[in-house]
Amino acid sequence: METGEGKDTAQGFHNPVAGFGVTFKAMFKKRLTEQYPEEKKVTAPRFHGRHQLNRHPDGLEKCVGCELCAWACPADAIYVEGADNTEEERYSPGERYGRVYQINYARCILCGLCIEACPTRALTMTNEFELADSSRANLIYTKEQLLAGLDEGMVDSPHVIYPGMDEQDYYRGLVTEAAPGTEPQVAVSKGEKPTSEEVDV
Repeated sequence: METGEGKDTAQGFHNPVAGFGVTFKAMFKKRLTEQYPEEKKVTAPRFHGRHQLNRHPDGLEKCVGCELCAWACPADAIYVEGADNTEEERYSPGERYGRVYQINYARCILCGLCIEACPTRALTMTNEFELADSSRANLIYTKEQLLAGLDEGMVDSPHVIYPGMDEQDYYRGLVTEAAPGTEPQVAVSKGEKPTSEEVDV
């Protein structure tokens, strides 16, 4: 019968050998080398990457400046300032829109709580993961950087709401494109000035 001292000696010898066994097994396995950035890895469809501010099918913005995403963010990475729409300068179908929208990717942990909090599905996450930068200032993305581009049938905001439609019609999906003849309005809040022709009228 093996004594307690003999068991301790055997176990003391076995522990380092077992540990090195993992190393020896790995030595003979095929190495996995990713050729990044030449070959970029394909991400999962629901991957949490860079955020995007979405538009309605006519080009108006979905964000209503409610700031719920900022309240939901555990890292305090989102800053939102809402403002009122006017008939002369309309950015969204509702009463308000997000005048200032910033996400600080030096703080963001890409958890996705902000997109869960958004009541209008204005904020979603893309598959873009290349967010590294040498400057902290460059990691603060503005509304212009986050806003989705224009697809066919869209007109850049600000512009008038689709004739005969209201905010609820937009969220029911009844607006599928901009009304014929829709033209962008003058963005006075952004420093744009009306042309001489508009002033004469």
